[in-house]
Amino acid sequence: MTQTAERPDVEQPTATKRRLVVVGNGMSGARAIEEILARGGGDQFSITVFGDEPYGNYNRILLSEVLAGPAGETVDDDEGELFLNPRGWYDENGIDLHAGVRIVRIDRHAKVVLGDDGSVTPYDVLVLATGSRSFFPPMEGMWRSDTELTAGVFGFRSLGDAQGMLRHVRGKASAVVIGGGLLGLEAAAGLQAHGLAVHVVHPTEVLMNQQLEAEASKVLRSKLEDLGLHMHLGVKTSEILTSDGSVSGVRFTDGSTLDCDTVVVTAGIRPNIGLAMVSGLETQRAIVVDDRMRSVDDDSIFVVGECAQHRGEVYGVVGPLWEQAGVLADVVTGANPDAEYHGSRLATKLKVAGVDVAQMGVKTPERSSDEFVQFSETGRGVYQTVVIRDGTLIGATLVGDITKAAALTQAFDSRSALPEERVKLLFDLGSAGDDASAADLPDDTQICHCNGVSKGDLVACVHDGAETVSACTAATRAGKGCGSCKGLVKEVVEAALGGAGAEDPADSYYVPGIPLDKPTLMAEIRARGLTSVSSVFAALAPGGAEHVGSKMGLTALLRMMWPDEFVDERDGRFINDRVHANIQRDGTFSVVPRMSGGVTSPEQLRRIADVAEKHDIPMVKLTGGQRIDLLGVPKEKLPEVWADLDMPSGWAYGKSFRTVKTCVGTDFCRFGLGDSTRLGIDIEERYKGIEGPAKMKLAVSGCPRNCAESMVKDVGLVAIEGARWQIYVGGAAGATIRKGDVLATVDSHEEAMTITGRFLQYYRENANWLERTYDFVPRMGLDHLIGVIVDDTEGIAAELDARMQEAVDRYVDPWAADQTESTPGQFHDALPLVPLPQVPVR
Repeated sequence: MTQTAERPDVEQPTATKRRLVVVGNGMSGARAIEEILARGGGDQFSITVFGDEPYGNYNRILLSEVLAGPAGETVDDDEGELFLNPRGWYDENGIDLHAGVRIVRIDRHAKVVLGDDGSVTPYDVLVLATGSRSFFPPMEGMWRSDTELTAGVFGFRSLGDAQGMLRHVRGKASAVVIGGGLLGLEAAAGLQAHGLAVHVVHPTEVLMNQQLEAEASKVLRSKLEDLGLHMHLGVKTSEILTSDGSVSGVRFTDGSTLDCDTVVVTAGIRPNIGLAMVSGLETQRAIVVDDRMRSVDDDSIFVVGECAQHRGEVYGVVGPLWEQAGVLADVVTGANPDAEYHGSRLATKLKVAGVDVAQMGVKTPERSSDEFVQFSETGRGVYQTVVIRDGTLIGATLVGDITKAAALTQAFDSRSALPEERVKLLFDLGSAGDDASAADLPDDTQICHCNGVSKGDLVACVHDGAETVSACTAATRAGKGCGSCKGLVKEVVEAALGGAGAEDPADSYYVPGIPLDKPTLMAEIRARGLTSVSSVFAALAPGGAEHVGSKMGLTALLRMMWPDEFVDERDGRFINDRVHANIQRDGTFSVVPRMSGGVTSPEQLRRIADVAEKHDIPMVKLTGGQRIDLLGVPKEKLPEVWADLDMPSGWAYGKSFRTVKTCVGTDFCRFGLGDSTRLGIDIEERYKGIEGPAKMKLAVSGCPRNCAESMVKDVGLVAIEGARWQIYVGGAAGATIRKGDVLATVDSHEEAMTITGRFLQYYRENANWLERTYDFVPRMGLDHLIGVIVDDTEGIAAELDARMQEAVDRYVDPWAADQTESTPGQFHDALPLVPLPQVPVR
């Protein structure tokens, strides 16, 4: 201590507290401080924190939301949802925060740290939480100087990176994101929110290859392409092209080029170990630590987070970092001096550009004896697998639908017994044993992986007086990361409240970017005469901020509300809706002409065959909805294919009324009780293309043998004795299996048509965005629906009929109306096509 005491610029310790210094104010460093304070560390230590950035501690997981925010916006203070611990939190806890000060060296003999501001700060215990940085691969044109990137080139690791991009994107047209991992896809979604055409370049064919295997990646790719992102997979970038000192494009290793005015490099991260290296600590890939999270060279120095290498592993997701912080705090405070960290079994839940993803353990079977359950529904963007070894879950991957993530994570963590029918791990099959809920999960089940919140933490929050979901999320931060756990958080809190908790207003918002439920939103839109998506954001969103994830829902709502006055803004549509065709995994599209009721003619069949031959369409396939699908059509050829077909659109791509499947009914079937073919054709011709909150599939069966599968459709009609029709609603036969409820039994063809249209209109006006009828019907209640739609208890039946008639009268076939580009580049191809599938030959 003699050397330190002789330095006048060195702070002296208090008489009773030891000096704890934390280098790094990111998520790991701040979490370590929180854990130390929770164990009484505030009474033991005088705590000093150094952080490179001039803020408090913020949630890096939310940087994609920052990037999707208004262009040019900057953070003037560190309050708000983004910040986990604003600067006021440090003051409240007696912590001396040096924001914007970099520690450049550790004098381990004198036990002081030296800052780039000239400060010298002593420590008794030192915690290194220096995190990681973006990796910029060697590439010509990347750097303007030794320390400055070329204008228009960015990393995506910090708030400064996100704000730099926000300042840059105004007036820009296109961006290339180098790297298709989690950060790259988040950056791509954020840039797309500003209207840029975004191209993701990834060196392998598998997106997010650290988390996903090939088949899961294909489904994710399809979902992202539906959102309009352009994927260049198996492609490497060799050079960044410049003009007048700024980015003008990129060149690939095959010599081809792609014009752009923005480049974001997300090619991986590297642990920040420079400070440890110059200070003489053992480093390999990161700073080497023992099981107590101490440097192997110095018992006074602890390491946590992405800069720590434990038993050869370096972790880059938050779950293990929270576990490390807990062990570190136990040892440092003496709460459990024998605590040890033995590594983590990785289980992550993410929201990737709006798509839910969960992954744990191994991605694919590794031994011939491993059991493998796989489900894929590419049309809905869902892919799910589980891998089982010796009766134990050792891996699972979920894309698009992660409702089973909590139960799978619990089975994965606890190695608990699995159901004999392995498929029950992914689906509820309706048996008596399938009623498990959030209330049945053990308290140590991890609910929010982003912020390390267990079920027990949420239950304790309720016991401490929280009465709403929002109060629990505010106290624990559950659901404040990627957001994929919000549904489960709600279940856990409501179960803990006994179902009596106050309603959380955000749960009823129609779209997340507008804090209004659907009825209120519609009333405001009508009162203010808002006829475009941008005008709705300007008038009703907090601060007038646009929210990319809300645009499609608002577009569908406005088109329903204003059939004539709606102002079409193309960035508010899905890619399928922009080009009136279904995008496929290779970047081509499928075209499905309308065949009402599944009935066609020889002339139509000849025309389809001629078009398939003329345009070298690689696959012609019968669909499950009794239609003919032409697959593999390049985007730029769509108008030409429509013109040659000279048939109307089958609307197989929209959030809309799609098809009516029929059986042959009384025309040819000896069991037929009703003319299902005629009724199916009439319903499809009347309600064709009617838009809704989600897709609507219908069927008509001529008798209860149900050959058209009417009882598991959004709306299904079944002929019964006496020339009557039973109308079923809310059925499903996909990942969700549900027999529809009988809405009404009617006596005539005309009444069946009317009740069907009235139900569809009520669904259009009252369902949440993307809520299928199989969720809508139970939510509203069958008795309520019968009262409103059949018995007219609210006196609105005539109004529903009139508004449906207005929509029917305004129908325009998009294949006829959109054969020339409505917007520049609407049918210009920007996707690298992979070899097209060939028609199977038997």
